Amino acid sequence: MVETNFLLILLVGIFVGGAAGFLGSFMVLKRMALVGDAFTHVALPGMAIALLLNFDPMIGAFLALALAALGIWYFEETSRIYPEALVGIFFTTALAAGVLITPEPELLEALFGNIESITAIEGIAAIILSVVVSALAYLISKKLILGVVSEELATSVGISKRKINLLYLFLVAITVTLGIRFVGTLLMGALVIIPAASAKNISSSLNNYYLLSVFFGVASAIVGIGLTVIWGIASGPAVVLTSTFFFLTTFIVKTLVQKE
Repeated sequence: MVETNFLLILLVGIFVGGAAGFLGSFMVLKRMALVGDAFTHVALPGMAIALLLNFDPMIGAFLALALAALGIWYFEETSRIYPEALVGIFFTTALAAGVLITPEPELLEALFGNIESITAIEGIAAIILSVVVSALAYLISKKLILGVVSEELATSVGISKRKINLLYLFLVAITVTLGIRFVGTLLMGALVIIPAASAKNISSSLNNYYLLSVFFGVASAIVGIGLTVIWGIASGPAVVLTSTFFFLTTFIVKTLVQKE
C-alpha cells in the first residue's frame, strides 16, 4: 500500500469512524442497538442488485438502506410490534437474500470490507459527507435527546418527532454506506454501536458521552486500519475487534470504579 493511499484511507477511517460513533451515541440512548446492527445488513442485497445491473454497488447499498430507514420509521410510528422483532424478521432475511445473490468474488469484500479498494474520489467524498452528516446530526441533537427524554415535552415545544427521527435514520443510512468499504455490511453495525456503548460506560455527562463516542469511533478505525496494514488481515474484523477491546476495557474500568 503506497503512502499516499494509506494516508487517504486513514483519513477516511478517522472521519467515517467519528461520524459512526456520533450517530451511534443517539442510537444507544434510543435503545435501538439491535435495530442499528441489523439495519446495516440490508445494504448487502442492494449491493448485489447493483452489481448484477453493472452500476456502483455503493449506490445500491444507499438505496437499500434508505428504503430500510423508511421502513423502520414507518413501523416505529404505526406498528405496535416491537422494532427489534420486525428487524429480526425482515432485515436478517435481507442479509440471507444478499448472500445468495451477491456474486461470489465480491461477497467477502461486501461482507467484511476492503480498504484498499477505496479510490481517491470515493475517499474525498466519504470525508466530505462524514463532515456534513456529523454537522446535521449535531444540529438536531437537542431535539433527538428531548424526544428520548419525553415525547410529550418535545411535542409541546413544537418539535416534530416524526421528521427528526426520519432525518436521523437517513443520516445513519449515509454513514453506514460510507463505512461499508472498509468495515463491510456484516460488521458496520458494530462500528455504529460499540464506540457509543464504550463511551456510555465511562462518560460523566451528555457532552462527555458524545465526545467519547466520537473518540472511540476514531480510535477503532485508526488502530484497526493499522493492524490491517501491519498484519495483512481483513479491515472489517480488525476495526470491530479493536472497538470491542475498547468496550471491554471501559467496562472493566466502570466495574472497578463502582466497587470503590
